[in-house]
Amino acid sequence: MSENVDGSPEQVRRLALYGTRGVVSRCRDFTAAALTDWGWIPPETEEAEQRVEDVLLLVSEVVTNACLHAGGPEELVLRHGRGGLRVEVADPSPEHPRVQKARSPALPGGHGLMVLDRLAGDWGSEDRGSGVTGKVVWLEISRPSRPQESPPGGDPS
Repeated sequence: MSENVDGSPEQVRRLALYGTRGVVSRCRDFTAAALTDWGWIPPETEEAEQRVEDVLLLVSEVVTNACLHAGGPEELVLRHGRGGLRVEVADPSPEHPRVQKARSPALPGGHGLMVLDRLAGDWGSEDRGSGVTGKVVWLEISRPSRPQESPPGGDPS
């Protein structure tokens, strides 16, 4: 276990990836298992259920983009802390994602970065560094709020 910048504990899970066949579903399953272990699943509220669905969609988007535009993903890293989740997908391409011109939502494809903009709290990309070719595309999403508990002996309504 490592620490976040604010000193809170962080749990990290890594999945090494090779090729592109079946990689999106493997990454979604890996993420769902981690979210279950970290208490995001089963969701306690409708907001939490939507947040879990958003995380799984975002993982699908960044992994698919690595498959289509960057030679395939090489690693998926999930970093879980008190504030939320950071997803990182490493790939061998030095080309960073660029938002394309606006296009009709009715046309297929080309909407992955728009989905990231809309659903992720923040996202970006950075060079892998340390002499390793490629980049890491990352996104952050906050943990859903937990339902309020009634005070002991209080009226739950």
